[in-house]
Amino acid sequence: MSTTHYSVLAAGIALIIFVLWFFFGGKKESIQTKEEMPESVESDFAITGIHCPSCMLSIQKVLSRTEGVSDVSTNFESARATVTYDPHALTVKDISSKVDKLGYTATPITEEREMTEESAPDMETEVRDVRMRLIVSVSLTLPVLIISMVLPVFFGMKIAMPPSPLVYVQFVLTSIVLFYAGWRIYKSAIGAITNRASDMNVLIAVGTFAAYIYSAFATIAPGLFLRYGVEPHVYYETVAVIITLILTGKFLEARARSHTSDAIRKLLSLQAKTARVIRDGQEFDIPIEEVSVGEKIIVRPGEKIPVDGVITDGSSAIDESMITGESVPVDKQPGDEVIGATINKTGSFTFEATKIGRDTMLSQIVKMVRQTQATKAPIQKLADMVAGIFVPVVICIAIAAFMVWFIFGPAPSITFALISFVSVLIIACPCALGLATPTAVAVGTGKGAENGILIRSAEALETARKLTAVVLDKTGTITRGEPSLTDVIPITCIDRDQLLTIAASAEKASEHPIAGAIVKGAQSQKLQISSPTRFEAFPGGGIRATVDSKNILIGTSKLMGENNINTSALDESAQELGSHGKTVMYVAVDGECAGLLAVADTVKPESIPAIARLKRLGLKVVMITGDNKQTANAVASEVGVDEVMAEVLPGDKSAAVKEIQRTGGTVAMVGDGINDSPALAQADLGIAIGSGTDIAIESSDITLISGDLNGVATAIELSCATMANIKKNLFFAFIYNTLGIPIAAGALYPALGILLNPMIASVAMAASSLSVVSNALRLRKFVARH
Repeated sequence: MSTTHYSVLAAGIALIIFVLWFFFGGKKESIQTKEEMPESVESDFAITGIHCPSCMLSIQKVLSRTEGVSDVSTNFESARATVTYDPHALTVKDISSKVDKLGYTATPITEEREMTEESAPDMETEVRDVRMRLIVSVSLTLPVLIISMVLPVFFGMKIAMPPSPLVYVQFVLTSIVLFYAGWRIYKSAIGAITNRASDMNVLIAVGTFAAYIYSAFATIAPGLFLRYGVEPHVYYETVAVIITLILTGKFLEARARSHTSDAIRKLLSLQAKTARVIRDGQEFDIPIEEVSVGEKIIVRPGEKIPVDGVITDGSSAIDESMITGESVPVDKQPGDEVIGATINKTGSFTFEATKIGRDTMLSQIVKMVRQTQATKAPIQKLADMVAGIFVPVVICIAIAAFMVWFIFGPAPSITFALISFVSVLIIACPCALGLATPTAVAVGTGKGAENGILIRSAEALETARKLTAVVLDKTGTITRGEPSLTDVIPITCIDRDQLLTIAASAEKASEHPIAGAIVKGAQSQKLQISSPTRFEAFPGGGIRATVDSKNILIGTSKLMGENNINTSALDESAQELGSHGKTVMYVAVDGECAGLLAVADTVKPESIPAIARLKRLGLKVVMITGDNKQTANAVASEVGVDEVMAEVLPGDKSAAVKEIQRTGGTVAMVGDGINDSPALAQADLGIAIGSGTDIAIESSDITLISGDLNGVATAIELSCATMANIKKNLFFAFIYNTLGIPIAAGALYPALGILLNPMIASVAMAASSLSVVSNALRLRKFVARH
């Protein structure tokens, strides 16, 4: 080897050592944990100026090394960063300044801004900006290509080589492409290097700038090259085309990525803009921001309900599909709760506002969707770890490839060395790797929200597919959670309706849940009930009342025996009903047994098919309840669960879940999120099931708004679909980089004579990122299998 070769080898080795030390060496700033911090606060920031996942990784790395910061989570899809820090050591302005130095902008998200469409990722602005830069880049790259590739065909190669005047035209046009169209790439790269971070912008900037500087020297001082026997080639077309192709990929990627935040935009667009309130006896239309708790609001047919509340006057059927996923309108009466953003279909009504602003159901849903999209699935840790060391390693590989080609390559070796150096840097961009997981998570959780399934974290989404057993609380989950009238059996000359009318009239003065079930049963059948003139309650036994001059006694067989009433004709029926878990009450009129009534917590209609779906998914289904074994077995037999745990106290439910986990199972606990909170916390996956506004978001990993048990199976199916999508994305991203880098470095040249052109490398890089985003967007077509 010549002295020049030894010099290049020594310089290359020294440069590799410096790169490794720069990114991995040196003393890191101490990072306090949350436990060590005397006090910490959490702030959310909207990040603008980013155009790839590695941009966010650079932000996360720099903020994590900042004194006073205990935790940083970033998400490219939602363009948000959540920072937990010590307010005594840092301010929001300090954090924003750190991000600004990287070449991006961090804007604090206040509670007032949280529920506006401005807080959603402003992808349209991003798309417009990239489009403008792309138009400029294409317009200037075309003449560069014509000068370098078309004109030489007609006028010879010398016309595109120094000292031809057209080379200076290429120099000027390429400079504009580089420093205007590609400026954001260079700005981000400078910020990353200054803060000892690494991202894909560093790869692009180093590769294109190396080619540009080499070409600029060849343009300005061609004699210097000729003096050493090197032909002064220029690579302006390579630089311009690479920037143009990367911008094309970013434009297509930004357009596709804008769809991943459709769920949040759709939810935000559901908000009513105004509310018709009653003040001082008059109606006023005011912005919903001015509505106060306790105000009376009028809603007419076809209007959106502005905030959450309780109906005080009137009735209607309300379309709650955009919140619960249920397509059938729900009938509402005075005393029923209504949810903001749902649509009044038929009658007019007045309701009292109970929750406004960020306390409404819609606000909670938007908050949960955003929080979920800002979390990372465990599978993403692998991608993040690889991306964190990827850039400096690739730079080292590119330097090594340059040295090998310069020392051992054919003449002109500098050309082969430069091409391989630039190709490795361009094709190795980890965009596809960084996009693989967050894009799929964003689309998957958004799809869940559309189906009334609120997924609290990406980890919960990943855990759902690993479940082996589902534990269902009986009351309120499998059953309705309140007693309902199930049987009316008369035995005297009065008919069924007469018996029920008499019993409901007698029970009208009682506040007992069983009495309420009887009264509701009569009302549902449009029976006319009256009020008793005399009423007496026997705790644990029943009631005595006078209705239309008739003496009515309703209660247990013991109460009947104490009043010398013969119930033998109904004892067999009572025993049969009791064996099915029903509560039986005898009815006597004027001292004669007239019939019996049965009340039970009835099974929800959707519970049986939902449990069948869970079993088809290969899950073991266990029912847990505090009820007696007879009642529990009756319900279990009806719905078809695999195992029953009866007479379990609320505090012992978590121990029951732990016992299933001890045998190696991955368990989901499904309950109401309130009494079952210890079990929900113990389970690998806690699922709160509720209806209306009564859902326990804070107690669960997943919340089913509609109260339909089918949502459990749908959540699992969505988890499987999302994780399969992520694995495909990661596979293609890893394969792409694994195969692309050796080819770009020239591994195929000795055998096949193939040396990858940097322009082709940039096309492959853009296509890889776009394919990952497009594959993730296929999740938008997810349909649950009922």
